[in-house]
Amino acid sequence: MNIRETYEFWCNDPYFDEDTHEELRKLADDEKEIKERFYKELEFGTGGLRGIIGAGTNRMNIYTVRKAAQGLANYIRKKGAEEKGIAIAYDSRICSGEFAEETALCMAANGIKAYIFPSLRPTPMLSFALRELDCTAGVVITASHNPAEYNGYKVYWEDGAQITAPKDKEIIAEVNAITGYGKVKTISREEAEAKGLYKVIGPEIDDKYIEALKGLVLFPEIIKRQAGKLTIVYTPLHGTGNLPVRRILRELGFEKVYVVEEQEKPDGNFPTVRYPNPEDKDAFALALKLAEKVDADLVLATDPDADRLGIFAKDAGGGYKSFDGNMSGMLIMEYLLSGRRRLGKLPENGAVVTTIVSGKMSERIAEKYGVKLIRTLTGFKYIGEQIKLFEQNKSNEFLFGYEESYGCLEGTHARDKDAVVAVMALCEAAAWYMEQGLTLCGQMEKLFKEYGYYKEDLCTVTLKGQEGAEKIRRIMEEIRKNVPDTIGKRRVQSFRDYAAETVRNLKEGSVTETGLPKSNVLYFEFDGDAWCCIRPSGTEPKIKFYAGVRGETKESAKEQLQELMDGVTELARKGGI
Repeated sequence: MNIRETYEFWCNDPYFDEDTHEELRKLADDEKEIKERFYKELEFGTGGLRGIIGAGTNRMNIYTVRKAAQGLANYIRKKGAEEKGIAIAYDSRICSGEFAEETALCMAANGIKAYIFPSLRPTPMLSFALRELDCTAGVVITASHNPAEYNGYKVYWEDGAQITAPKDKEIIAEVNAITGYGKVKTISREEAEAKGLYKVIGPEIDDKYIEALKGLVLFPEIIKRQAGKLTIVYTPLHGTGNLPVRRILRELGFEKVYVVEEQEKPDGNFPTVRYPNPEDKDAFALALKLAEKVDADLVLATDPDADRLGIFAKDAGGGYKSFDGNMSGMLIMEYLLSGRRRLGKLPENGAVVTTIVSGKMSERIAEKYGVKLIRTLTGFKYIGEQIKLFEQNKSNEFLFGYEESYGCLEGTHARDKDAVVAVMALCEAAAWYMEQGLTLCGQMEKLFKEYGYYKEDLCTVTLKGQEGAEKIRRIMEEIRKNVPDTIGKRRVQSFRDYAAETVRNLKEGSVTETGLPKSNVLYFEFDGDAWCCIRPSGTEPKIKFYAGVRGETKESAKEQLQELMDGVTELARKGGI
């Protein structure tokens, strides 16, 4: 069927409910919107689904969710793993609970036991729960930090990490093999419960998760001495973090925790922010207002599914300074490694895992503490995969993982980034440094002076719809075909094309392999720890331009970064933006 025929089918076929019919009939004269909703199927990518909520094949709705669930169910059954079951969680977004229920009932209809949380939970708790329950797979309904009109469907496997190769491609094949929405199975909740295939996850999983986090604390005696002095403002940004974040802080003894009242309750419309993303400084407006009122030391925000943490900390002048994902990652990483060394718990085979677009200060810190640093493709699923590989081949002990996009993980209780444990680790670090007479801003300045003033930036260009996707493709191909010798004033030393799996040394003329899976990413390296990278987003209609430098002073780093970003911007213009 063509676009119009598919639209008419959705408008009239009795399989689709009357609300769907009504929504679509209102679009009868809007050819552009009809095209956007029906020009393709919402793609089940390497992490699952993500898209705008609404009726249509290219939208998130109960029908596209059921199709994804059926494909996953078919894969689980082919693996003969239906007895172990699947764990399901969801966040505060519009339709999240409904999509989770549809997934559970589809699984039950296929003879697969579904364990579902009774209310919203952070994404890392899904990763934890499926391993505790010994499930084959897990699903979390979330669109992370995307705008309110989005939702998503992320798939995890039995190791607790998001699916990676080859399972991702195999599951995608099963989803794509379903040619008709009417072929999807579902049953009522009553029937599923009667068959023992629908189980509500009890509070014992929450308790075990909190205990696992508390077991990671390095210096509980420091917290006891300083927790009553540290003033913390926290906002869950209308998401899932409110209860677990407050609980872990309370049980560790942090008494002066103030929650932003206007953003405390879950609300998928995110009425107080334009974008529920702790990377966005505007999302902190209400929290900073409260911080000034209570004279807070720390201001913390988690995104809707509580896997990302944003931070402001009081500076020497009494104002509040923001920390990007690289800075907060370095604060926590250095604290954990130095703390383990003081305790004699720093293993000889310890490893830190990060991504190719994260900053390079981590390399200097890892070198100082004698731990291995491993870089993966962008996406925390690849960091989670490394934990599994470490356990399988006994090669390394995972100490810490982080990415520049405000996500990190201490411990192996989860295999995805965890803002709840990040809050805990950061507050413990703040208590430690408070006892040493240091603020977090003061400690960050010490790191810059010791390792160099590393500074990174990110420019994101949104290009929506079919035309936008094509433009992104053309930009990447244009740069790939015409690799520049210089970007800005810097001469390119090496060029990595992760789609071709090659590294070209432009100085020597040699070509080697990247050693990582194929990915549509272009990466340039320069002298002096400087670099830039270009990649399409895997979850949003965006193309991203990253850059990083190292300066001897703050001013030098700022000047170098501006010059490099100007060069990257010019390269993007030549590519077609």
